[in-house]
Amino acid sequence: MGGTLTFEPTKSQFGVLWKYLQMPNVTDVDYNGREMWITDLKRGRYRAKEQLSEEFVRTFTHNISNCVNKQFNHANKILEADTKELRISIIHDSVTASGISICIRKSPCIVRNTIERMIKEAYVSEEVLQLLINCVHAGMNFVFGGEPGAGKTECAKFFMQFIPKEERVITIEDSYEIHYGDINPGADAVELRVGAGFTYTDAIKASLRQNPKWLMLSEARSVEVMSLLEQWSTGVSGFTTIHLDDVRKLPDRIQNMMSNSKDAERMENRIYQYVDVGILIRCVRLSDGELRRYMDQLCFYSREGRENRIYMLLEDGEVTSHELPPAIKKRLARAGIQEPFVCQEWEDYQKEGK
Repeated sequence: MGGTLTFEPTKSQFGVLWKYLQMPNVTDVDYNGREMWITDLKRGRYRAKEQLSEEFVRTFTHNISNCVNKQFNHANKILEADTKELRISIIHDSVTASGISICIRKSPCIVRNTIERMIKEAYVSEEVLQLLINCVHAGMNFVFGGEPGAGKTECAKFFMQFIPKEERVITIEDSYEIHYGDINPGADAVELRVGAGFTYTDAIKASLRQNPKWLMLSEARSVEVMSLLEQWSTGVSGFTTIHLDDVRKLPDRIQNMMSNSKDAERMENRIYQYVDVGILIRCVRLSDGELRRYMDQLCFYSREGRENRIYMLLEDGEVTSHELPPAIKKRLARAGIQEPFVCQEWEDYQKEGK
C-alpha cells in the first residue's frame, strides 16, 4: 500500500496544507472530509479556519497516487506515502461517511529538545539529565513510555545524541521518524524500514548479523518485543518507545503483547533483567491553554537473585530517591562513571548546544 514519493513536496502541490506544514510546532495536519484539524506542540489540537475544496482533495490524492504508482479507488481504499519528513495516509470515501480522510504526520530531521530548553521549561532537572546521559554512556537499555503525542520519540532522539559516533546504531521503523543519520552526521548508522515481507521481527533478527552496538525499535507494539529483548540479552544496547501511563506497568504491558500465556510467563524475568531504564513522558494542558511536556517518571528495573524490583527515582516530575540498583551502579563504574548524577562532559555538552 505504501511507497516513497519521487518528488520534494512544494507549495503548489500541497496548497493550503503547505502553510501549516511549514509551521515549526505543527506535527500533524488532518482532514476528515469536512474540516481540517491541526496538531501543534504548544496549542494542542485545533480546527483550521481554511477548508479544502472537493476539487483540491481529488487533485491532491490523484497526484499522490501517481507519485507512488498506486491506484486509489473503490478497490484500493488505502493510500500511503512518505517523503523524507512527511508520512501521508489517505482513506477512500467509499468507506467513510464524511468523505476522503487525509492524515499528514511531520517528522522533521531535527532534535527539538536541547539541554538549555529542557532545563528552562522544567522538562527535567539537571541532575536527572546527567544521570541519564551517563546511562547512555554505560550502554543501558531505555524504554520511553507515554500516551500518543506525549513526545516519546523526541525524548529518545535527544538521548541518542550522546552515543559515540563509532558505535554502530541500527534503527527499525515502519516510517522514518528518527532520522538518526541526519541528526547525528558522521555516525555509523543503518536505518531499516519494515513493510510487506519484512516484519519488525525479521528486521530485529537480521540486525544481529550487522554488528550493531545499539538497536533502536521505533515502537514496541506486539510480539516483536520478544525478539528485541533476545537481542538486548546478547549485549546489544537499545531504545524503544511504548504506549504507557505508568512505568510500573511496563512489565505487564509487555507481557500482554505476547501471543500466549507461556511466552508471557517466561518474559517477566527477562524484562527486569534486560530493560534498565524506564521513562514516562507526560503532556498536560496549562491554564493558559498551552501544552507542557515533561519527564513525569523515571525508574530502573532490576532482577536481584530471584526477586524483581523497580527503583523509582522520579515521580510526578519530582526526584523522590537517589537509590540505584547494585547492578546499575556496577555498570556505571565499569564505564568509568563513579558519580552517577554527575556527567563529566556536562559543560562541554552545554557549550555545544545539546
